[in-house]
Amino acid sequence: MFIPSAKSKFSLILLMLVAIALFIWVENSRVFISDKYYKEKLSASKLMQNAELAIKEFRNSEGIYIDEVNDPNRTAMIGDKQSPIVTDRGDLTSKLTSLNPNFAAVLVEMFKEANLKKGDKIAISCTGSFPALNIAVFSAAKVLELEPIIISSVGASMFGATDPEFTWLDMEEFFIQQNIFDYKSIAASIGGGRDLGRGLSKNGRELIIENINKHNIQLVRTETLEQNILHKMGIYKTSSQDEIALYVNVGGGLSSIGATINGKLIDPGLHRYLTLTNPPLKGTMLLFADEGIPVIHLLDITRLAEMKELPLAPDPLPEPGNGNMFSDEKYNVIITIISFVILLILILIVIFFDHRELRIKDDEINV
Repeated sequence: MFIPSAKSKFSLILLMLVAIALFIWVENSRVFISDKYYKEKLSASKLMQNAELAIKEFRNSEGIYIDEVNDPNRTAMIGDKQSPIVTDRGDLTSKLTSLNPNFAAVLVEMFKEANLKKGDKIAISCTGSFPALNIAVFSAAKVLELEPIIISSVGASMFGATDPEFTWLDMEEFFIQQNIFDYKSIAASIGGGRDLGRGLSKNGRELIIENINKHNIQLVRTETLEQNILHKMGIYKTSSQDEIALYVNVGGGLSSIGATINGKLIDPGLHRYLTLTNPPLKGTMLLFADEGIPVIHLLDITRLAEMKELPLAPDPLPEPGNGNMFSDEKYNVIITIISFVILLILILIVIFFDHRELRIKDDEINV
């Protein structure tokens, strides 16, 4: 008769095989349950996809050259590396990553975590540097029926909305004409250094100002960055009859983050409370945070994508609904408990017979 023993190779191999079999049983018991806000997330992602496809079709119809090396999905939303309105360096991987339509689902998740409800007013700082992220915010806001108050900076870092003939403000107008969004910036600044276009050529600054005037949008252009920040804060406040429930910062606009270092010190994502020790300068994001208003910081996009388990620079672009934020993975608790009990009993049996054998040997020695 076989007697289980930890000294027996057969016993140990048998335990190992049983453990493996139980592990496979438990793994196969996993089920995927739709996220609580699955419907809203999927709707926002589809809306973002439709908006991006509309841009692609429109730009292709105009015969715009698309660099397939830098824009492998031919979205027409990856701008040139250099143009008169390019304000700063830009990371191509971040820009390509931001095109994923499922970023809209990430924004829905953040809005829900901030306890926003239908009709809530949210202040948004948009940027020409990340037009796709602007679209993600718009998509989530539309699905959740929020009321955005938008101020934009038109200048763009490399690979953003860098075409002077089709800036972020032009995209806003295009979406309105196509009945995709009905959101429009109420004011705009040049962007770039000091939020006043420092580093741009005179021609570049003039092109941006002409573009702002073309859309009949209030130009925010004072003498200093500090004055621009206060001017924008005043516009946000006077444009909202109700309390602003959330502030969203897209990109690294200085009027929003205050100083470049601030953007790096603040983790991307939702912050219900935000404090920085002695920041060099507080932009509108930090000023809203000082008032106890939650903020969403959308910078360091590759890190944010990794946090949300989204692919970096995907090619092809994922379909809406593709990602862990759409479902929760759970194990079957009953199967897990049964497997644990079976394995525990087998181990206890081996231990029992080992102790029994040891007692018998001790008795023989004493005799």
